[in-house]
Amino acid sequence: MDLGAFSVSLAVKDLAVSKAFYEKLGFQTFGETEPHGYLIMKNNDILIGLFQGMFEGNILTFNPGWDQSAQDLESFDDVRDIQKALVSQGVDLSQSADETSSGPASLMLQDPDGNTILIDQHR
Repeated sequence: MDLGAFSVSLAVKDLAVSKAFYEKLGFQTFGETEPHGYLIMKNNDILIGLFQGMFEGNILTFNPGWDQSAQDLESFDDVRDIQKALVSQGVDLSQSADETSSGPASLMLQDPDGNTILIDQHR
């Protein structure tokens, strides 16, 4: 199962303060998303998302169909196929993708310790 690009989505209190902090660690803004209340930042192949007021807690995020630079991959495992594989293994989902759809979709689940995992396909 190929889950695509990986990032950590962090719930932050103050986007500007968090941005300044992560810039000190060598991260740079990746894309123009700040006006929407979030930032994607990159340091080499490491991606983090900073999200102010959008969700509680931190999320492990996977993006099928993208590489670590948000470039489209030629082939990838569709989120609906990933969902079928997870369900067939007895994994409970907290949010499911519509299996009758195609294109962008997402699903969510929690690991045994309650950490949220988002599998978010953008294409």
